[in-house]
Amino acid sequence: MTTKKPLPLEGIRVLDVSQVMAGPFCCMLLGDLGADVIKVEPPTGDQTRSAMGFRLRGDDSLGFLNMNRNKRSIALDLKSAPDREIFLKLAATADVIVENYRPGVVAKLGIDYDSVAAINPGIIYASISGFGQTGPWSARPGFDLMAQAASGIMSITGHPDGPPAKSGGPLADIGCSMLTVYAILAAYIGRQKTGAGQFIDASLYEAGLSFAVWDICDYWGTGNIPERIGTANRMAAPYQAVRASDGHFVLGANNDRLYRRLCETIGRADLIAHPDYATNALRMKNREALIADLETTLITRSRAEWVQALLDAGIPAGPILDYAEALGNEHAQARDMVMPITHPVEGEVKNIGFPVKLRGTPQEVRRHPPLLDEHRAEILRELGIADG
Repeated sequence: MTTKKPLPLEGIRVLDVSQVMAGPFCCMLLGDLGADVIKVEPPTGDQTRSAMGFRLRGDDSLGFLNMNRNKRSIALDLKSAPDREIFLKLAATADVIVENYRPGVVAKLGIDYDSVAAINPGIIYASISGFGQTGPWSARPGFDLMAQAASGIMSITGHPDGPPAKSGGPLADIGCSMLTVYAILAAYIGRQKTGAGQFIDASLYEAGLSFAVWDICDYWGTGNIPERIGTANRMAAPYQAVRASDGHFVLGANNDRLYRRLCETIGRADLIAHPDYATNALRMKNREALIADLETTLITRSRAEWVQALLDAGIPAGPILDYAEALGNEHAQARDMVMPITHPVEGEVKNIGFPVKLRGTPQEVRRHPPLLDEHRAEILRELGIADG
C-alpha cells in the first residue's frame, strides 16, 4: 500500500485578509499546495461574494467560488477591539499573512506588520496594493485597470489605428498574485535558515511593469516609445495572427530556419530570398508588406488546414479559440482544466483547474470555497476561545 505524501505546504498557516482578486488568488494557490488558509472576512464578507460575476443558487458569485477553494472562513470586524484581539491571537499562530487594504489602513487597525511581528517575529507579511507602500502614488486606489494603464500595458495593447486597450485578462492582478506567491515562498525558505520573518511589499503596478521586458528593452535600446502593433511581436516576424479563408489563426516563424520552412510549406519559396525579407531585421522593418504577401496565399485555405499543415512541418501555429473552445477541447479535458467542486449550497460548481501539476504530491480540493463565517467555531476552538 502506497503512503500518501503530504502536500508541500502542509502545516503552514496563512491568514488571507484580502478581497476581490490579487490577494485571494495568491492565497488559493498556497492553499492548493497544502497550506491551512484562513480567510478573515469583514462581517459583510469578501465583496466578491456578491459583487463580481454570475451567481448560481446561493449568495456567492462564481468569481468568489473560483478564487477561494481550500480555505476556511471567519468573519471579524477588525475595527472592534474584541475581534481585533481574536485576529492577533490568530496571527500569533500564523506563518503568513496576506492583506490588500489601501496603504496605511492596517496600521490604523493595529494589525500591520510591526504590530504582528511584535508577537510573532517569524511572520511573513505580504501587503498587496495598487502602487506599493511607498512613493508618491502609494495612496492611490489601484485596481487592475489602473495598473495596466500606469504600467504601460494599455499603451501597447490594441491595433495601431485603434484606442488603447487593456489586456482581456486581469494581467496585473493575476501577475501580482503569482509574484507574491514567489516572494512568500522565498521568504519562507529564508526563514528556515534564519528564523526571521519579513515584510513583502507587492503591487499591481510593478507586476505590470515586470511583464513588459521586450517593450521596455526595445525602448531602452532604440529610444523609441513602443506603440500598439496588434498581435505582432516587437522582436521577430512573422509572429502574429494572420488571415485564412475563414478567419484568423496564429503562427510563429521567429527565426530564419522557421521562416524558410514556412515559405516552403505554403508554397511561397519566392519569399525566402526576397530582398525585403531575407533577415529577421528586414522582416521586422517590412512586416506589414510581408504579412500582406503571406496572406495572399493563406486566404486560399481554411484555418484548420493551415494550422495542421504548419504543425506537421514543425512550425508553431494554432487556432484562436473562444472560452467555450478553450475549455471544451480535448487538451483542456486531458489536463483537467475544468474541475468540478462539491459545494454545500451550490451542489456541483465548476472551478478552473490547477494551473501547474505536482506529480509527486498532486494537489486536491480539500475544502470547498467557504460560506461566510463557516468555520468560526472551529477556528475559535483551536485558539482556546469559547464561541459566544
